[in-house]
Amino acid sequence: MDKAESINLKMTNHDSAGGTPGNPQPPTAPSRHDVHKMFDRIASRYDLLNHLLSANIDKHWRQRVAQLLPDGDNLSVLDLACGTGDQLITLHETGRVGQGIGIDLAEKMLDVGRKKISRLKLNSSLSLQTGDAGKIPFGNDLYDTVTISFGIRNMTDVNQTLCEMYRVLKPGGRALILEFSLPANELLRNGYLFYLRHLLPKLGALISGDNAAYRYLNETIETFPHGSAFCALMTNAGFKAVSQTTLSTGIASIYQGDKK
Repeated sequence: MDKAESINLKMTNHDSAGGTPGNPQPPTAPSRHDVHKMFDRIASRYDLLNHLLSANIDKHWRQRVAQLLPDGDNLSVLDLACGTGDQLITLHETGRVGQGIGIDLAEKMLDVGRKKISRLKLNSSLSLQTGDAGKIPFGNDLYDTVTISFGIRNMTDVNQTLCEMYRVLKPGGRALILEFSLPANELLRNGYLFYLRHLLPKLGALISGDNAAYRYLNETIETFPHGSAFCALMTNAGFKAVSQTTLSTGIASIYQGDKK
């Protein structure tokens, strides 16, 4: 783990995970290096597992992101760590996106997404290509909106990724980040942590056949800064009017920030 990654993932405040009576300490933050290889291993069942393990709530969360697009029509959108393209497709369904590009390092995830886009006959509006969210392969001031859904916690350098998002946004553009978080209510938090630590890894492994992938999921959720800690990271990257919208009692959040 490099220095920047260590700083990002050790950042704690009143929003940090904490322990429960049965497991008093959160897990150690896992390395994010080459994490795209793990996602390639589960690409064929990724969508099924997302919808099943969230009881389809993930679809509603992506729709909430789409409701926060900035004003205007024919918007240009860049979706980072786009995976199989669900967030980009959901944004397009608003009727307000002119052109959308998704980038990801996981080629097999992109293959699934490209087939989905082709099946929906959206090739003229949406495209997916190989790219690193920490080193966005596009110029400055290009996009009305940059989104990343359930991907920011997988970055090796979160600060650099946020700065890259800021760089490629047009002045007046908006960053929208959907990510897992932890409920503020202690009872709900403890129940959610039990699910993350004991049930989700077993269910994920049973369906995907990959034991490591869903252990990684709970470890990254618990050790990644959320709430005011993550809002501070966005502010430090230059974003203005930074805010958090909590979803489903706090198990996910949308972070919003504008480039003035």
